[in-house]
Amino acid sequence: MNYVKKLVFVILCTLLLAACSEKDNSNASNTGDKSTTESGTASSKNELVIAVNENFISMDPHNTGDTNSSSVQETMLEGLLGFDADGQIIKVLADDYSISEDALVYTFKLKEGVTFHDGEQFNAEAVKANIERIMNDESLRLYSRGFSLISNVEILGDYEIKVTLKEPYGPMITRFGVAKMISPKMIKENSADIPKKPVGTGPYKFVEWVQGDHLTIENFDGYWDGGERVAKITYKPVPENGSRVAMLKAGDAQVIYPVPAQNIDELSNSKGVEVNKVPSTIAHYVSLNTYKKPLDDIKVRQAFNYAVDKDAYLKVVNAGLGLPLDSIIPSKTVYYKQQKMYEHNIEKAKALLAEAGYPDGFDIEIWGNTNSDTMKGMQFIQQQLGQIGVKVEIKSMEEGTLSDEIYGAQTPEDAKLQMWYVSWSAYASDITNATKPLFHSVSFPPNGANTAYYHNTEADQLMDEANSISDVDRQAELYEKLQEIVYQDTPWIFLGVDEVVYGVRSNVSGVQVNPTGGLDVKNAKVE
Repeated sequence: MNYVKKLVFVILCTLLLAACSEKDNSNASNTGDKSTTESGTASSKNELVIAVNENFISMDPHNTGDTNSSSVQETMLEGLLGFDADGQIIKVLADDYSISEDALVYTFKLKEGVTFHDGEQFNAEAVKANIERIMNDESLRLYSRGFSLISNVEILGDYEIKVTLKEPYGPMITRFGVAKMISPKMIKENSADIPKKPVGTGPYKFVEWVQGDHLTIENFDGYWDGGERVAKITYKPVPENGSRVAMLKAGDAQVIYPVPAQNIDELSNSKGVEVNKVPSTIAHYVSLNTYKKPLDDIKVRQAFNYAVDKDAYLKVVNAGLGLPLDSIIPSKTVYYKQQKMYEHNIEKAKALLAEAGYPDGFDIEIWGNTNSDTMKGMQFIQQQLGQIGVKVEIKSMEEGTLSDEIYGAQTPEDAKLQMWYVSWSAYASDITNATKPLFHSVSFPPNGANTAYYHNTEADQLMDEANSISDVDRQAELYEKLQEIVYQDTPWIFLGVDEVVYGVRSNVSGVQVNPTGGLDVKNAKVE
């Protein structure tokens, strides 16, 4: 799933807390008004409760791989650059920027008068501290996304900074949009707390995070860009679909994301509720560990793709929403090229398994989080592969545990993962983040999200060349070839591309979900 993992989309489970009296609940059901308790289960007219299907893994913007964590960070933290609703680059903390003709030097003129939530000044020193943190710490996920290529960070003035690369890297400008700025004081004096309670320059500041229950932020009065917005936002991870729906209908939550596909009609017909749909860049797939038997055999992986009915997947798991994943990237991603899909053919799948030496099938595990939709997806894969004699054991884990199990492996030999039901998204304009973290051999865990441990020398070379040039026509050629090679190598079971669906109370405005699945509430208001 944004380096998403994706995820990617990643998901953590939790139970709802009912912290209000019966009388309060009754009033809230009618009006959406509630007094806020310490556990953050309710919202007043100037507060927002958001129920999401995933927990949050980390608030460290330099080490995040899941979309839900990134969405929360976006309210508190800002980068030199950012992205608009269509995924195009915009200036945020940078007033202006320039790129040298050889694409090695990036110069930024910074906004003045910006302060961090702890009172520290935003200036060139602060930017330098953030960039050097990423480029010097190999354990951070952003390290491998271009920042490892930085050779020097030079302060030209209080509000001007120059970054020089060792070699040209085409997508580097988008990397500055992903890298959010943290207070330099926190980096220097209290870096261990960055993943738990970050300090940024955004319109909201961190209040508290009770793992598995809620994460609360509140309006930052000193925000440089002003504006009006709700005073407080409480995020509640609610992995059970029915519970999220019930919260929205009752007014216990003003926003839920995602809306379960099977509940779209129900909520669309509910008084005081609005349902919104957005075409997405979120790809669903099953990652197949190509390093381990029997998945090291391409015939086995192709058999899986023939065995799984993609149209049935969309109907059963997504209630008919979305499209089949007919390439290694969604159709809204730049340079997308449609591939010839693996049609549903059980007999061909059985024949390929027999040729690979498994005429009677075999036993295998599939991993996933505890989210309702993930469970449904894994059960679908279990049923589909069962038709060709493959017995799939479902192993569902809380998201933090799942992430540790997958990204804790330091080498392919250490990896226990066989199959992973997961999703990934990247901005439509960010072809690098839609490919390199997933398919390049330098992106094996823990350095990236290539959880298939896929290694094809030609594919690596295509990505390397594409990332080193700015010629869009040549890039299009390279990425077209890349999609053809990887799709034929089948490191995944290619499933579907989502249509994002979210629900809001009718008196809420300024909430939107972008095509990557990121929830944007920076300008949310409650009437």
